[in-house]
Amino acid sequence: MTLAPETTDPRLELRLADGWLAVCDLALLVPGRGVAVLLPDGRQAALFRDRGGKVYAIDNRDPFGGAAVLSRGLTGTHQGRPFVASPLLKQRFDLETGRCLDDETVRVATYGVRTAA
Repeated sequence: MTLAPETTDPRLELRLADGWLAVCDLALLVPGRGVAVLLPDGRQAALFRDRGGKVYAIDNRDPFGGAAVLSRGLTGTHQGRPFVASPLLKQRFDLETGRCLDDETVRVATYGVRTAA
């Protein structure tokens, strides 16, 4: 019997209401690109890693268009704040707070993120 090699990459965990959930290996996140992960309740989170190595997690659903596409958005900074621009209508969402930079009345959920060995 051959066993699969054990991974030694750090795993990313998201903070949910009932605790921490392991979602993917840190190595899967390419700086400047997003990854979508499915959560136990059927929602999706969008994970991003910036060029400095910091990881962010927000809800993947675009509140303006309703589609789960924020993980496919373009990342950047505005006044020193990291954001992702939705690929649908280009609204920008702050990756730290979830606040829409183009409409103060709208925000997406954010998740705490940590790495675990």
